[in-house]
Amino acid sequence: MSLRYAGTCRLCHEALPAGRKAIYERANRTVRCIECRPVEAAGAEPGAPAAAPVEPGIAGASARREHERRSAAREARIRAEHPKLGGLILALSEDPQSTRAWERGAIREEMMAKRLMDLSDSWRVLHDRRIPGSRANIDHIAVGPTGVWVIDAKRYKDKRPSLRVEGGILRPRVESLLIAGRNHTKLVDGVQGQVEKVTAALGNPEITVKGVLCFLDGDWPLIGGSFAVNGVDALWPRLLIKRMTEAPAVPIDVSEVHARLAAHFPPA
Repeated sequence: MSLRYAGTCRLCHEALPAGRKAIYERANRTVRCIECRPVEAAGAEPGAPAAAPVEPGIAGASARREHERRSAAREARIRAEHPKLGGLILALSEDPQSTRAWERGAIREEMMAKRLMDLSDSWRVLHDRRIPGSRANIDHIAVGPTGVWVIDAKRYKDKRPSLRVEGGILRPRVESLLIAGRNHTKLVDGVQGQVEKVTAALGNPEITVKGVLCFLDGDWPLIGGSFAVNGVDALWPRLLIKRMTEAPAVPIDVSEVHARLAAHFPPA
């Protein structure tokens, strides 16, 4: 294929200008020269094994597994308690809200992953990554010329996110995230924690790590609407892609940082 955007060969690290014929590795969202074989990188010692490809992960995979586990457990329980009527009970009822929430979580992560496919070939994305020593996960980590972006996808359909500011003159300034008038600042706290984990894993203060809450299907105004809460941006997918691509470039080896983060935060 002819590259729409400039990129870098995953194997030999040669700069590939836009328009050049190259091979696009869709699974990893990486490119390589036609001359480079995936088994052995150019310039490597004869017989030396090539670096293992980075596993990008599957958006929403862990949430979907949990939904299926809970749903299957409920079905087994109902059929065991009601051998004759179990099938009818299942047909006339639905999973509890706590179970359906896992499916909704998987869907929103899948939706966000599709929007991130609009990024150019110079970007690498990791999906559904497990935080070591925790049961929590990071929805998406995008690595590109403008740094590292930690993205938490949220879906509050037809509800408007807004910023509330209190104090600031005689009292300390306090920023809060509201969604349809209700306080959801805990979402901001979660992203801040993820940013801290990613920053610590990189160990390089020159690489910018930005935290984002991306609201899908929110009730955003026609003009303006986006804002930042305690350093975390709150916006919608199209504006997120614009911010990611138009932010100032930083000194970063995209492939190296992508591989390092993939190793530190394995697929959930």
